[in-house]
Amino acid sequence: MDTEALRERVERHIRRYALIEPGGRVCCLVSGGADSTCLWHALRALGYRVSALHVNHLLRGAASERDARFCAEALGAEIVALDGRGLSEAELREQRYSVARDRLRATGHTASDQVETILYRLVSRGSATGIEPRRSDGVVRPLLTLWRDETEAYCAGERLAFRVDASNPDTKRGLIRDEILPLLRRLHPAADENLLRVLDVRETLPPALAELLASPVGSRRVDLGGGVQAVREYDRLWLERGPVELAGEVRWGEWRIRSELEGLKVRGWRPGDRLAGRHKKIQDVFVDAKIPRSEREAWPLVVRGDEVVAVPGIVDAPGIVAVREERE
Repeated sequence: MDTEALRERVERHIRRYALIEPGGRVCCLVSGGADSTCLWHALRALGYRVSALHVNHLLRGAASERDARFCAEALGAEIVALDGRGLSEAELREQRYSVARDRLRATGHTASDQVETILYRLVSRGSATGIEPRRSDGVVRPLLTLWRDETEAYCAGERLAFRVDASNPDTKRGLIRDEILPLLRRLHPAADENLLRVLDVRETLPPALAELLASPVGSRRVDLGGGVQAVREYDRLWLERGPVELAGEVRWGEWRIRSELEGLKVRGWRPGDRLAGRHKKIQDVFVDAKIPRSEREAWPLVVRGDEVVAVPGIVDAPGIVAVREERE
């Protein structure tokens, strides 16, 4: 194991996502396992000002105490005891993240954890999402480009002792790690790497759009900037231009819309839209006019505030002229 080359990969990942300032302070949340021990040592070797903290959930009696003692003695970790008995895996995770919120914290999550997370979320949520390099509360993951066997090899190469959590096989993550992934590797030896590739498309998309695509929610919209919004309605996705001020004339697809009235804008249809002063939904207006569903998202609406005052070619309004140009 070329431990220096491995640290260079960690540093590139840190710089790519600006996870830690050069030479900055960071608190490693350590369990005593190979991943967090590798994290603690690699960041120190890279010149960061590293401290360590271990949360003892009091789950395994004497074994938990031995883990805490190892972290204190080998890694110089501060020990925090929080009773996690009876808590779920998710609740234990949030319990760990509840400590040391006054400082930048780092965890030892690896590409192996990423693969396990992708599989779990595919099954539990139906979305191929993974672990982000930075949590919304600021916790960072510097080791996401490393595999678990690499952190173990790093510890061996640097002659670092580490602990093995005997409870791992009893967790959901342990089930994926010990039973499901070995079966998938029998189907294809590159199963882990191929599962990780499902996140590649998210790397090339704006974060908000990537989240929209992965979201299990049936109806949602995100602002992409520049007056453009992405809209998802269950299995349909389209781009929609934001409200454009109707000052004189607006070109909208095949439509030219003119008006001298003040306070008007042009935008696309949104589910729930209704005609101003009426109870009729715009969706029903489209149905009555026999507008195909495939054309509705691109159809312009003239609005004042949240009220739809005209639907070009279908519902006219005084002072608004809309002309649809012939297709070539």
